[in-house]
Amino acid sequence: MSSDSNAPFLTQDAYDRLAAELEHLSTTGREEIAKRIESAREEGDLKENGGYHAAKDEQGKQEARIRTLQQLLKDAKVGEAPEAGGVVQPGTVVTAVVAGGEEVFLLGSREIASVSDLDVYSEASPLGAAILGLKEGEKTSYTAPNGREIAVEVVKVETYTGQ
Repeated sequence: MSSDSNAPFLTQDAYDRLAAELEHLSTTGREEIAKRIESAREEGDLKENGGYHAAKDEQGKQEARIRTLQQLLKDAKVGEAPEAGGVVQPGTVVTAVVAGGEEVFLLGSREIASVSDLDVYSEASPLGAAILGLKEGEKTSYTAPNGREIAVEVVKVETYTGQ
């Protein structure tokens, strides 16, 4: 578990779910792909074998997901969300005025999104990186992927309760 303040935040539930996914992909998932590749290979000419190429492509995507999960689980800050002290940090719920509209979101790993009703922004995203460490009432801006400069004001920082 990393103590880096920029480490992605994961709840224990999200960490456990991702660790189970990694375990499945690393064992059963790899075995299933290997069997599909071998079965398709037995069909003959690999140049024109769509099943073989699809299985190899899926294998590449699965291996990339395994590497992503290994890195995330190694680096993540896991546990209860930190008590919000009015400062934006990983694991806090932020209310901010972004480009003139108010948004409420969790700052943490995108992997939490499937178990949270809140929008989730990564600490590494342009918005997340811009507001990390800001206090309630502070303003900043960041450059969006489309090149536009987006104004942000942190209105409120709350403790994440898992909702």
